[in-house]
Amino acid sequence: MHTPLELRLLRYFVAVAEELHFGRAAARLHIAQPSLSVQIRKLEHGIGTALLLRTSRHVELTAAGEVLLGEARRLLDAADRAAELTRAAAHGARGSLVVGFQANAAAELTPKILSAFQVRHPGIQVEMRSHDFSDPYVGLATGSSDVAFVRPPLLMQDWLAVETLFVEPRLLVVSSECSLAQFDEVTLEQLADQPFVARRAPDYWRDFWLATDARDGRPVQLGAEVTTVDECFEAILARRGMAFTQASTQRFYDRPGLAFIPVRELSASSLSIAWRTDMDVPVVHRFVETARAAAAWPSVPGDLNSSTLRALGS
Repeated sequence: MHTPLELRLLRYFVAVAEELHFGRAAARLHIAQPSLSVQIRKLEHGIGTALLLRTSRHVELTAAGEVLLGEARRLLDAADRAAELTRAAAHGARGSLVVGFQANAAAELTPKILSAFQVRHPGIQVEMRSHDFSDPYVGLATGSSDVAFVRPPLLMQDWLAVETLFVEPRLLVVSSECSLAQFDEVTLEQLADQPFVARRAPDYWRDFWLATDARDGRPVQLGAEVTTVDECFEAILARRGMAFTQASTQRFYDRPGLAFIPVRELSASSLSIAWRTDMDVPVVHRFVETARAAAAWPSVPGDLNSSTLRALGS
């Protein structure tokens, strides 16, 4: 049985094969020449064949040595790459990151966060993964997302961490043919008997977007249920109902036939970044840090809490 190849001996052999001179190879490896000669013979004995032809003035490769040189270079390159990737992974410098989001994600802040993150961590591949209304945790609960842009309220879990990036008003979306579209502002009282488009989502999240807590106990008249923003708008255009949405939706999804109207005394919507605390992944922490830094600047039109968020990001 032949002795398994040692990477150290292969490095010695490659140096001699490339220099074709034991003295120069020894100097390159920072070892004594007699020691290098002994190590090469050890390699030859282990393989069971001569790799080099030596004379007092000349060194050349045998046919077997030529084969081993090519294979040794590939093995050493693979070993170096394995070590590099392992070190990089330990520092979160390479790998992939799945960012969950719904609708317009973090609005104008999204490209700022992604751009800054890629500049700082060019070796990390970021995948943006869209989720519908049925999952307010945006993939975090199932593990399909590493980090996510979320819209509270959320039921807090032991594994969940949430940090607000910005806060914006909620608006009413109606068909431009609706009688309410003529108003510059409406009240919840005006909407009491109007049909609404509900999100197919857990009750607590669905109710927030129907503003049930501000209706004085009056039931909501439902005209349709939807799972995506596009479905919601189609239902509104078909005059099946109206809906509340975050202000940034108007900038990202506005289309002919829709009207966006401010609502007096309607609570705002916050956009947060969320991650799992039970998975200590360095790249996730780096993404959160990048998002926090990006949110420290007043980047989103309609942001209600710029000064508060700047303090939060410092």
